[in-house]
Amino acid sequence: MEKEEIESFQQFILDKSKNGQKANILALVGSGLSVSSGLHTYGNNSDLASNVSWRNYSSIDLATPDAFETNPGLVWLFYAYRRHLALLATPNNGHKILADLSNLTSNLNFLTITQNMDGLHERVHHNSDSLLEFHGSLFEVICTNFNCNYRSFNFNDPLTPSLDVTKYIDSKTMELPKIENISQLPLCPICGTLLRPGVIWFGEALPLYLIDKADEFIIDYNIDILLIIGTSHSIWPTSSYIDLIKNQGGKIAVFNTIRDLELEKLNSTTKVWQFIGDCATTLPEIFNPILINWKNSQ
Repeated sequence: MEKEEIESFQQFILDKSKNGQKANILALVGSGLSVSSGLHTYGNNSDLASNVSWRNYSSIDLATPDAFETNPGLVWLFYAYRRHLALLATPNNGHKILADLSNLTSNLNFLTITQNMDGLHERVHHNSDSLLEFHGSLFEVICTNFNCNYRSFNFNDPLTPSLDVTKYIDSKTMELPKIENISQLPLCPICGTLLRPGVIWFGEALPLYLIDKADEFIIDYNIDILLIIGTSHSIWPTSSYIDLIKNQGGKIAVFNTIRDLELEKLNSTTKVWQFIGDCATTLPEIFNPILINWKNSQ
């Protein structure tokens, strides 16, 4: 990373938060942030849900309401596997920086919109009021009975004996367990109906309240900096926020492993910083001096 670009970015943030004013920052986060925590991206796609590939099953086999209705056992085996891997993962320094920023309410207005479902933001104590999980959470379960509103978060592993991941985690040597009865899967403790993972599948709309919260933040605060972290920003609605913030006069900072050539084209009218490398390394390198400055000024 070029020293001049780093210093330019840091000075911009610090200037925005001088004289009792707050900097306004929106972070768009994709699964590239969690790679250093040991969570790979499926199908080499940084926006995980859009190109699932697991044991030769495609996204149509695993990540749609129809797939769950047709074969809930297979879908639950896949999501139990992902829960297990997420629980084995450890939040990295990139997650920690975002958590620190979310809790500095005296210095900035901050919101993270994450496309990740791995729960790593919560485990590093990201401010829950400043976190929107657009694709849901691996650790939420929801009753499929429309007349029952049961939903809960839990970190049980396995969720049921039949979803014991140790029996099939090695895809080369272990066959998937046979799920022959719905009773082998997670059931609602209230009505006994089958539970589903609390994630957003293809064909399902994002919860309107999440979109509303994101829109309200962008409208209420004139965004100074849009952080694009570990994502290709290709999925709606996160892709639309670039134009919204650009039109507000905001700047853009990219934290990714490759240079974003499309955003680079904006540089003639909108300042775009690109910090190339592992997000778990580049985020602390850029933001730690800013955090130290704010701490020393208090």
